[in-house]
Amino acid sequence: MLTLISGSLIISVLHAILPNHWLPVLAIAKKEGWSLAETTRITWMAAASHSTSTVLLGLLLAFLGAGLSEYWGKFSLVVTPLLLILLGAFFIYQHIRHHHFHLHGHPELMTKNRIVGSLILTMFLSPCFEIEAYFLMAGGMGLLVTLIVAAGYLFITIAGMTLWIRLAYRGISRINWHTLEHNAGIITGITLIASGVMAMWLR
Repeated sequence: MLTLISGSLIISVLHAILPNHWLPVLAIAKKEGWSLAETTRITWMAAASHSTSTVLLGLLLAFLGAGLSEYWGKFSLVVTPLLLILLGAFFIYQHIRHHHFHLHGHPELMTKNRIVGSLILTMFLSPCFEIEAYFLMAGGMGLLVTLIVAAGYLFITIAGMTLWIRLAYRGISRINWHTLEHNAGIITGITLIASGVMAMWLR
């Protein structure tokens, strides 16, 4: 359980820090001349939308995990750690493709409300699949563990994305975001694999 919760929290922190989602919001904010307060509010809404869809999907997977564990006791002990490892390998494989979150359409031709609406909708339709394997595993460990994973993910993602975009907006954070974004997949993949290995080793 400790390995599961720790792994899910690490993924949540990485998800909040890595710029795949919030950096495009900052670019649009700078281009459109949004104030820091407007940018913060819009980022919060986008992060909340993204987190909500992720948790809703996660709860469905947790329910599935609970059902499978009831009929097959080894599911949480063997299969879900393997899923973490396989998912981690997939993200490492995919990182070279360098996919970016982007706002579809042409922001310069859209009104502010449409831009914001598109951001929120796009974020809602792009749940964080990296965390979902943890929900599946948590489902077999009970409702409390599932709720801890969900609450931790919600809080860290929303607070983290909002904090980082404020720092970046003010120019305080001068990290090489391109390098982080390019390596987001491999960082996430290593975390998932490590969690899966530890879950199997400590069972």
